[in-house]
Amino acid sequence: MDEPVKKRDARQKKKAIDVDMNPMVDLAFLLLTFFMLATTFSKPQAMELVMPIPPAPEDEEQHQAIKESKALTLVLAEEDQVYWYNGITEPDVQQTSFEQGEIGHILRKQKTEIQGLMVLIKPDTTSRYKNLVDLLDEINIQGIQRYAITDITESDRSIIQSFKIAQ
Repeated sequence: MDEPVKKRDARQKKKAIDVDMNPMVDLAFLLLTFFMLATTFSKPQAMELVMPIPPAPEDEEQHQAIKESKALTLVLAEEDQVYWYNGITEPDVQQTSFEQGEIGHILRKQKTEIQGLMVLIKPDTTSRYKNLVDLLDEINIQGIQRYAITDITESDRSIIQSFKIAQ
């Protein structure tokens, strides 16, 4: 008997391709290193605050007084509390905090009610610096152009103390 003739496969067996991944990994790390060194990371954000030069004692009489009807005083106190009142003398003191955008609501309302609003910011020694920065940000957001950071006076402290006692 004749043995069947084995047909040769027309297809040749393909050899497995061996790809060396080392150069590609090297390239990836080189690119990663290049972009990390070539880019700038987030720059620190700073608010530009221009403080006036204190006047000479002989020039203090020339200062323009603030109209009481246009003044809003914000006293920053401990535990993130803000005491605020309209005017300068005989104020009706109210209390709020930095929670849930309450201070933004007050500034927005006062800006719409009072044309030419002047905000006086008086941080106490017990207040946090973060609260002052948050308040300046909120003033900037509301578009209030006139504001001043001043020292808290003894009359302000007595007004706040009388408000605390009344509560």
